Amino acid sequence: MPLIKSISGIRGTLGNQPGEDLTPADVRKFALAFAALLQAKNWGDKLIIGRDARPSGARFSGIITEVFISLGFQVIDLGLATTPTVEVAVLAENAAGGIIITASHNPIEWNALKLLNNQGEFLSVDDGKRVLELAEGEILKETEVISGAERKDINYQQKHLDLVLDLPLVELALITQAKFRIVVDGINSVGGLVIPELLRQLGVRDIIEINCQPDGQFAHKPEPLAENLNGIMAAVQENKADLGIVVDPDVDRLAFIDENGAMFGEEYTLVAVADYVLENFLVLEKENPGKYQKAAVSNLSSSRALADIVRKQSGEYAAAAVGEVNVVEKMKEIKAVIGGEGNGGVIFPELHYGRDALVGAALFLTLLAKSGKKASELRRSLPEYHMVKEKLELTKIINLPEILDKIKSAYQSEKLSTVDGLKIDWPDSWVHLRASNTEPIVRIYAEGKTPVAAAERVKEIKDKILAIIK
Repeated sequence: MPLIKSISGIRGTLGNQPGEDLTPADVRKFALAFAALLQAKNWGDKLIIGRDARPSGARFSGIITEVFISLGFQVIDLGLATTPTVEVAVLAENAAGGIIITASHNPIEWNALKLLNNQGEFLSVDDGKRVLELAEGEILKETEVISGAERKDINYQQKHLDLVLDLPLVELALITQAKFRIVVDGINSVGGLVIPELLRQLGVRDIIEINCQPDGQFAHKPEPLAENLNGIMAAVQENKADLGIVVDPDVDRLAFIDENGAMFGEEYTLVAVADYVLENFLVLEKENPGKYQKAAVSNLSSSRALADIVRKQSGEYAAAAVGEVNVVEKMKEIKAVIGGEGNGGVIFPELHYGRDALVGAALFLTLLAKSGKKASELRRSLPEYHMVKEKLELTKIINLPEILDKIKSAYQSEKLSTVDGLKIDWPDSWVHLRASNTEPIVRIYAEGKTPVAAAERVKEIKDKILAIIK
């Protein structure tokens, strides 16, 4: 399978074919290209590196470190570290950039390089394109003389936790008093270390850990979707827990299981947290007058429930193209106080501009403790929508631009957006059709007031696509 190169990084399956698989040679090539970009930007000579628990990560980390120290960089290796922890470290160290070695929600046979700029944020589209151009050239060569240096720093997990605990909207006393019993599924990666530790420091004393040994041998498919989470759903019921917390291997996505063992809904992680943040906007405004607006941003494939919540709170809502960098850009543009993506990604700029399951969990637990509601009751208090997510594999016979043009023509009387693929909006539902940033597939997402309504919209679009490619 060819390497996937996008604004989400460079990722691929492990193997021996350079350019097809993600091989050590490819890791070295893209490390050199990224180093060339950082030197051209003159952002400094310090690089932060971290990885999830995949067995291939340590080897790739060693290759990247060799490349950067040969070129005079000071490499700070965080070892096992979440994606948001690396982002926080880039800011704290005034580093030139960062690399997280993680394929996020992809299966164990995948790995990837996520590239960060000097703000601890994903590269812009232009900078990402430049790295890909540089990777095909001969701009930089490793030197024989080692002019840089490496140091290991395993303390950033705690530094990250300290920043979360110090946030004004995180109320430790209330969480402690609630005496929550919580089940954690760490998907055998770094989340198995950091999420239980976060809970302990938030005052949660009753924690049941499953799949928390960070050996990279994922106990189930790592994407935090209902079909992959039967184990924690059963564990919440068996242990009569108040909540289940699930993350992906690099801990930028966050999902909850309610006290009945049912999914809270990955789309509703951001909705619930945003409702709490917007409700308490004046607390942040008092601390930093004028820094934020009462506004929220999500991507075009995220639930309409967030826009409903923002309207309820008399705020402003905006949608961005899919991809964290696009959401962050829009958040900065309108000075949004909260944002993220419907895949369980919460971005709270008071901490940093990146999806962060740690801050998402802390804010959600504060909301849960403050409301006095059970998780299922909290979920029922939010606007009710249902989403269906399907996909088609990209093959040689699928000409996506042609398909989008023909479907656009068929729905020209409806409200359309072409910011990212094609989104069709009806008063009671929507469909979003786009190429994935992380897999060789076409994603077809639909949302409606009922599961049947959403499924009918997906079928409608899939039937038209199949008719076009026949």
